[in-house]
Amino acid sequence: MHDDLRDRVRAAAGRKEAPTAAVIDSQSVKGSEMIARNRRGYDAGKKINGTKRHIAVDALGLLLTVLVTAASVQDRDAAKPLLWNLRRAFPSVRLAWADGGYAGKLVIWARTKLKPKLTLEIVKRPDDLHTFQVLPRRWVVERTLSWITRHRRTVRDYERLPAHHETYIYWAMIIVMTRRLARQRTAAQPAAT
Repeated sequence: MHDDLRDRVRAAAGRKEAPTAAVIDSQSVKGSEMIARNRRGYDAGKKINGTKRHIAVDALGLLLTVLVTAASVQDRDAAKPLLWNLRRAFPSVRLAWADGGYAGKLVIWARTKLKPKLTLEIVKRPDDLHTFQVLPRRWVVERTLSWITRHRRTVRDYERLPAHHETYIYWAMIIVMTRRLARQRTAAQPAAT
């Protein structure tokens, strides 16, 4: 259902069904007491004890793939299985954007190990930046993480299994897409006289 809705939203936006570019990022979320100790981790940078969701979205911010890990897993380490899943599900994606946390050997790995070749482009933050600034391409995935967090069951990770939390993330995106399609349909209908 999620994939069908994504294709419909892309078609309504005038895009091809198969995406050619993606943006990846992660978000640490607190874990409830339901999460097993072996699934839980501590993200020292964000000071969060729980899990981390790694997502890949298309240029419209629609979810392509998701991976849930312990919060202690580094972004570069989780990006390999995330990009592998992205490549398997969407061989048409040739370019992916990411933040500086993904820089290093991952860029070379994506270019050499993923066939057909996937170019991972790092969108760096300017060194002299001391205030908030919207970074090109990065805002798309940040907006999607915001959409996901608006739903009650995805504010925290309440699930015993990572696959269950991934399912709730997909449900959150299904709600976002159905609302978007419903707004477009009502806007396209002529006003009653």
